[in-house]
Amino acid sequence: MSFNTALSGLNAAQSHLDVTAHNIANVNTTGFKGSRTAFADVYATSNNDVTKTTPGAGVRVNAITQQFSQGNVDFTGNNLDLAVSGEGFFTLKGSGGVTYTRAGAFSVDAQGYVVNTQSDRLQVFAPTGNGDFSTGALNDLKLEVNENAPQATVRGLVGVNLPGNAPVPTVTPFDPTLPGSYNHATSMTIYDSLGTQHTATMYFVRDAAANTWNQQLYVDNNAVGGANTLSFSNAGVLQTPANGLVTYPAYDPGTGAADLDLSFDFNATTQYGPEFGVNNLKQDGFTTGRLTGIEVGPSGVVSARYTNGQATQLGKIAMASFTNPNGLQQQGDTSWAETFSSGSPRVGEAGTSNFGLLQSGALEGSNVDLTEQLVEMITAQRNFQANAQMISTADQVTQAIINIR
Repeated sequence: MSFNTALSGLNAAQSHLDVTAHNIANVNTTGFKGSRTAFADVYATSNNDVTKTTPGAGVRVNAITQQFSQGNVDFTGNNLDLAVSGEGFFTLKGSGGVTYTRAGAFSVDAQGYVVNTQSDRLQVFAPTGNGDFSTGALNDLKLEVNENAPQATVRGLVGVNLPGNAPVPTVTPFDPTLPGSYNHATSMTIYDSLGTQHTATMYFVRDAAANTWNQQLYVDNNAVGGANTLSFSNAGVLQTPANGLVTYPAYDPGTGAADLDLSFDFNATTQYGPEFGVNNLKQDGFTTGRLTGIEVGPSGVVSARYTNGQATQLGKIAMASFTNPNGLQQQGDTSWAETFSSGSPRVGEAGTSNFGLLQSGALEGSNVDLTEQLVEMITAQRNFQANAQMISTADQVTQAIINIR
């Protein structure tokens, strides 16, 4: 009996060493979660044993459980390296079905999909186009490698200060080539529907009427409509046009693009003091853009950045959480699959509930404490030696009994 009991101790100690060795081997594995060996005693019980004098039959490995504590976050500088701070898992889809991982070392494959080292595709919620995301279905995250389409200028904001003591020009009529025919001018770049740049120049001419100016717009030195009246109160506040908006007639840019239909908002224009000043010039158009990089926010929103200053939302990373993560089935490559024991995944967004937050440009390291594992190794080794010595002692006792004459 003692042989079998000691043998069970040897097997248990060996399992303990195996688990410890596996933890130590993965001390530098991204997203790795260490395991712990749980033991249980064994008794050969019988209903007839009313005196409860049956000795124990040894030990068995009751379970090998994973420890899903947070690993250290190490910064890498690569935008597609993602670390989770919290309890969530990344959701991946590949040839083997849906898997879950904490290892966020992602890259882009030849087709533009964001994948891990096993070519499983990262799953996201698709954008709806209005800043929200469709959380009812999962989609593969794919980077847009095409150029960002241009947008023609439609609205502009003009915030200038026109001096209240400016004289009426002596040179008439107005001619943009004659500086004496206008008081001040300022320019900004606008874009047509093909993304071609044009220079929009606004000229300001003091009118003989009190607190009144004439404004004219030229695009690439071509007049767009006639003069527009800007009038101010005696406090320098714009009064005409009533809504501050000047709408110009359609202008053909001559590039094959659609006509420019421009409206400029002059509400920020004032008539104060003796100095002309440009405080604000904005417009809503932009040219064609090339992809310059990818950004991932703490809530998992993936955005593509372009050379034209625009950003396009590509999706929001789908996170998964489980009621019993210890019930997940290990798949290797630091990934897991759901089981009946783990329960079905709860899919949601980073930054909500217990899904955690994402850190771009970082990776979560292994949660293995090397010092702790070395102590476990010593403990398992001593247990193994003690059980081996137990077998040796039992052998000596048996040999002594055999030698009795």
